[in-house]
Amino acid sequence: MKNITIISSSNRTNSSSESLAMKVYEGAIENKNNVSFIDLSNINLSFCKGCMYCNNSLKCSIKDDITSDLLDKVSNSDILVFATPIYFYSMCGQLKTFLDRLCPLYNRENKFRKIYLIATCAEHDNQAIDTCIMELQGFIDCFSNLTLERVLRAIGVNDHNDLNNFDYAQQAYQLGKNI
Repeated sequence: MKNITIISSSNRTNSSSESLAMKVYEGAIENKNNVSFIDLSNINLSFCKGCMYCNNSLKCSIKDDITSDLLDKVSNSDILVFATPIYFYSMCGQLKTFLDRLCPLYNRENKFRKIYLIATCAEHDNQAIDTCIMELQGFIDCFSNLTLERVLRAIGVNDHNDLNNFDYAQQAYQLGKNI
């Protein structure tokens, strides 16, 4: 049994990226994993100040919903799954802000070793997601022994109803089962 944390970063309820994140959740639960689902739209999330308080304290100086408990949940996960809509060929701001706020994990001994990415966009070109992957790789490169295992590129999707036109929901479910 693995500890998996899924982070959904869309601010839209029933968005395509959130729908796919839920399919990963369903597959991972069916495979008897311990799965947590974090919906960033329900979190009071402030911007990182770059104050470096976390370098020594391993905690954040900002008082919002990025609590020690939430940081511990992420740190103690074996696998992290990030789901984001693509805006202007990039990850959404909520996910970037969340990644920045994970700075207190930089000097910790974290369990996570694998990252999965679910990215959805209206564009019909796979390359529309490349910048998001590069941004996530920047986060990954800051940690030892951390790899991007797989990217689910859900292209040509304007909203969750468009998922019916493709097999993305099944791919997301299988990703969860096979994690």
